[in-house]
Amino acid sequence: MDRNKIFEDFDFSGFWENTDEAIEEYQETDLSSSSIAIVEQKLGFKLPKSYIELLSTRNGGVPSKNCFPTSTPTSWADNHIQISGFLGIGMEKENSLCGEMGNELIIEEWGYPKLGVYICDCPSGGHDIVMLDYSECGADGEPRVVHVDQELDYKITVLSNDFESFVRGLVNEESLA
Repeated sequence: MDRNKIFEDFDFSGFWENTDEAIEEYQETDLSSSSIAIVEQKLGFKLPKSYIELLSTRNGGVPSKNCFPTSTPTSWADNHIQISGFLGIGMEKENSLCGEMGNELIIEEWGYPKLGVYICDCPSGGHDIVMLDYSECGADGEPRVVHVDQELDYKITVLSNDFESFVRGLVNEESLA
């Protein structure tokens, strides 16, 4: 994948749900280079360009396609994970990277592994999450995307080698039947 052409040929129309809940719980204010820098400094990780690109279309929210196929079972399903929303880049909303329910709470208080950055919550209410995993690439590298399942002793399932591939792999639950 050519890293200079982020989301080339990707149609963002219809990507985000436009519900009041999605906007109230996830959507931060518009992105600025200063807000990105502040959040990256607070997290200690450089966010992938593809994550920033996606969140520049809407800074946090609920995607219309919210499932990602897996080849191994999770505590949620035999063949996929489901996400509730993407955490916005900011500190104001409860469900943002540095918000009340963000990265620090998940790692420091809920005991999730210190792999990187918590980016998506799941319908299980904290019993599984999606993270950017920097364990192999370092804090400034291109992280892979993993599912961490608390119900299965914090089992880590690699979903994709990069964030853009994760977004492109999202499907509707109906397509998994």
